[in-house]
Amino acid sequence: MSTETRSIGKDIIVTQARIAGIVSCVPKQTVTNETFASRFEPEALASVIKMIGVQTRRQTDAHTTTSDLCAAAGEVLLQKLNWIVDSIDVIIFVSQTPDHVLPATACVLQRELKLSQANIAFDVNLGCSGYVYALWLGMTMIQTGAANRVLLAVGDTVSKIVNPTDRATALLFGDAGTMTALERSDNANDVCRFVLGSDGTGAKNLIVPEGAFRAAPVKQDAAGQTLDQHHLYMDGGEIFNFTLRTIPALVARLLAFSGSNIAEQDYFLFHQANLFMLNHLVKKIKIPKEQAPINIEEYGNTSSASIPLLMTTRLRDELLTKALKLNLFGFGVGYSWGGAALSVGPLRCVETIER
Repeated sequence: MSTETRSIGKDIIVTQARIAGIVSCVPKQTVTNETFASRFEPEALASVIKMIGVQTRRQTDAHTTTSDLCAAAGEVLLQKLNWIVDSIDVIIFVSQTPDHVLPATACVLQRELKLSQANIAFDVNLGCSGYVYALWLGMTMIQTGAANRVLLAVGDTVSKIVNPTDRATALLFGDAGTMTALERSDNANDVCRFVLGSDGTGAKNLIVPEGAFRAAPVKQDAAGQTLDQHHLYMDGGEIFNFTLRTIPALVARLLAFSGSNIAEQDYFLFHQANLFMLNHLVKKIKIPKEQAPINIEEYGNTSSASIPLLMTTRLRDELLTKALKLNLFGFGVGYSWGGAALSVGPLRCVETIER
């Protein structure tokens, strides 16, 4: 095993916890590529669309936040599972688009879902790797005995922070919120293996420079105009290089840690970064295309919500009827990355709803 593969992240095994159900919520508003025709030159627009592969994406209105989407998903999930609110011990909100700087949005969700006051509620500031980290955190709390049932509210409304004149981000991102229910399990097969890592030297390559408490240096574009740094900035080339440098090694490490191989797994679910990148990864790692489903063409890059949204839109029928061996891979902003190998299903609830 290479040094790169060994050092790709921290190996962690979690037992006694499983996913009980997942609901994704997307905005009703569908934004097509034709919407951008008046903003960009036709050739430039066509080139970006070919690269990212997004045909439509969902966007919230001015008054809808990530917590609204997660709350709507949570209401459906709790009803379908028939969970009483007093039985839920923890709610974790994982996002980079919270309702406010403070208070924690998890507390808002505790109120909206009418959870018990004897409930642990807190936020985690993560984006593209957020769902894998959320699973690790929630399952660990169950394994340690701190909780029996945990709700993971994971999502982003990145459309609120993109510059509408920046084709690299405006065309790429969509909005979604998800809710995943975790519960204690006595099944010996409910073992989840995680590989988690980070590299903060890449923080500057995917960032909203202003809006919090560290002032950003003034930047100008090629025409000498001062840039608005309250919008998302993305260096696509650096993100692409990071992904190709890190994720094949992450996949290899997770398979080795699991003592498994590609053929023994049902699906590999990658964060839906962009279509060119996904196709390149699948080809480089030599994963059959049918084992790596995508939905970026329909929903865009939904940041932390992309993996659970992929599960509810592409694997719903299978997850409701049987157990699937899944390998999940989140990667991006931070830089931060995580892989998870686990068995999921049959689940009692797998839905995609609109709000």
